[in-house]
Amino acid sequence: MTLGGGCTKFARQESGDDTGKNNQPAAVRVADFAFYEEAPVNITPAVKPYKVDADLGNITNKEMFELSEAARSLLIKNGFVVVPGKYPHREFFALYEMNRYEPVPLFVTTDSLLHNYHLFFDYLLRVIETEKLAPELKELNRAMLSRVQSQYAELKGTGWENAAKRNTGFFAVAVKLMEPAAAVPAPVGNEVAEELALIEKHEGVGVSPVMNTGGGADLLNASLEDYSQYLPRGHYDGSDLLKEYFKTMMWYGRQTFRLKNEDETKSAVLIALALAQEENRRRWDRIYAPTSFLVGRSDDITCTQLQEPLAKIYGQQFDLQTLVSNEEKWNAFREAAEKLLPPAINSMPVFDEAAQPDREKEIKGLRFMGQRFTIDASVLQRLVYREVKENSRGDRRMLPKALDIPAAMGSAEAYAILESMGETDYRDYPENMAKIKTHIAELGKETWVQNLYWGWLHTLLPLIQEKSAGYPSFMRNAAWTRKELNTFLGSWTELKHDTILYAKQVYAEAGGGGENIDDRGYVEPNPSVYARLAALAKMTGEGLKARGLLNERDGTSLERLEKLALDLKTISEKELTNTPLTDQEYELIRSYGASLEHFWLEALRDEGVDHRSATYDRPAALVADVATNPGGGLVLEEATGHILEIYAVVPVDGKLRIAVGGVYSCYEFPWPLNDRLTDKKWHKMLDENQAPPLPGWTDAFIAR
Repeated sequence: MTLGGGCTKFARQESGDDTGKNNQPAAVRVADFAFYEEAPVNITPAVKPYKVDADLGNITNKEMFELSEAARSLLIKNGFVVVPGKYPHREFFALYEMNRYEPVPLFVTTDSLLHNYHLFFDYLLRVIETEKLAPELKELNRAMLSRVQSQYAELKGTGWENAAKRNTGFFAVAVKLMEPAAAVPAPVGNEVAEELALIEKHEGVGVSPVMNTGGGADLLNASLEDYSQYLPRGHYDGSDLLKEYFKTMMWYGRQTFRLKNEDETKSAVLIALALAQEENRRRWDRIYAPTSFLVGRSDDITCTQLQEPLAKIYGQQFDLQTLVSNEEKWNAFREAAEKLLPPAINSMPVFDEAAQPDREKEIKGLRFMGQRFTIDASVLQRLVYREVKENSRGDRRMLPKALDIPAAMGSAEAYAILESMGETDYRDYPENMAKIKTHIAELGKETWVQNLYWGWLHTLLPLIQEKSAGYPSFMRNAAWTRKELNTFLGSWTELKHDTILYAKQVYAEAGGGGENIDDRGYVEPNPSVYARLAALAKMTGEGLKARGLLNERDGTSLERLEKLALDLKTISEKELTNTPLTDQEYELIRSYGASLEHFWLEALRDEGVDHRSATYDRPAALVADVATNPGGGLVLEEATGHILEIYAVVPVDGKLRIAVGGVYSCYEFPWPLNDRLTDKKWHKMLDENQAPPLPGWTDAFIAR
């Protein structure tokens, strides 16, 4: 068996340090894909403070609006208010376009532009998976099955036979998931059929027939799987091919060949050797590398990492018989493998601390195409049981809160809300949170922009910075701080939705014109958000183009998105420095809805959408499960609903007016594990008024 030199090269490409220093270069190289270059924001905000009169007497266009007493009260108090629309707004562009046909000043929000990036990111992912990755995955499945079948034939009658048989079943499941009509090798027919039945039912946690090939393990030591994860969701329930791709990648991403189990370790080694074949490695890389650019590197041990100690102990060239016969080298390899780092995030069902005290030992192992490390999942992992222990009542924090993320990234308001909810009462929560905050604060820009997932989170960071003197008065209060948390969580939910297949999940144990009326609008002045979104759009285009994954039309759309973000950055800076806007800039605000509609149509054309009326079937609302409590049979669902209206009192030419825009509605709720929600189910809940209430902390700015 030869370990090709290409594997060593690939290991260098895949490795990387997830820590960084606080040097902040203007341009950062992102792996071998693209540069991240952020337009600088160098201004001193200088908007004079203002107050809204109790009778709205200093608002020039107050007659345009009919607000409830509750909404009016919040508008006077905070300078802005968010309200549900009289009729549900199913997309951002629909709200902005509706107002374009009335002489109402528009308020361009960060929510609306962040949503725009989500639309295009999700679209590009769908297209890449459908046209490039799924066909490549079919070829890889077949090639790996052929290779491990050869190993199985050669190893029959040895102590490695069962490990080779397990691998035959493992890749036969993958082939069958992508190609339902494919034949299954006879020796593993029963195990594969049982495994596929469990995947198809996707009902909950059970013992994996294939991974436990050979049997004999008690429940405590058996390889368990949460089959509810195999329900296609996100954009993956849109076509049969994407459903098949989802289930196959979930299979590859979740199944662990545990190093604590010698027979499973043998399986892991045989897979690493099978993948060392040059064409197999290239096929694997053509899937892994672009998805790493999109989401991140595997959180589990990879074949490359196993190939390194194999080559060191056995040499660059050896046959299977050497594996079988040389006990001394095998023991040396197992010792070396034990030194490999465990995953940062546990995405496996494991038992309580009393039954399995060494969780790292339980979860460490090879995953063929492991799900990816993400900083937010890592944060949540460290803020649930067993990490935070119990509170004074003996309760365990089995599911996290979305607010844990902005709190860990520095939001004092998010932490204060968590404190008021009793979420910080668990014994080790404050200490763990303090350590996480320190770690995140020390991360350098190279870390924050290492891939698109991290870059998206980096774009959201300015939203949790409280606004200093010189910002408009509506942005200088606690209610606005909470509105920005709402924006952060809305965009974060879209990120989790789009990457639900690749990112690891946390497990606790167990128009037209009108009258000639002054309708000049306003851009929410968050220039750093727009600068980062422009850089992210550019990095997205360059990175995908470098891999031959972007066509000219989509490249042009990303360039348009980058320009729009930069234009909004410029307008924001002018607003903050009291510099008059040009007629063209006011027209950009006025026609903002048309710009959003263009991007929306482009992002859905692969699904045959060519008219705005499709918002009924393709609303902005979405849902994603982000954490699992297998013992309690629950998942944590994060969702966005219909677009809410925001009314903000803004200064234009020294006078105050109300401008109208759109913001996210955000939901968080536990849900039965065996009924993980899809977007379609969530849309039905919204349409039938079955959605849970909005979080209580949003009462500060939402008038119900």
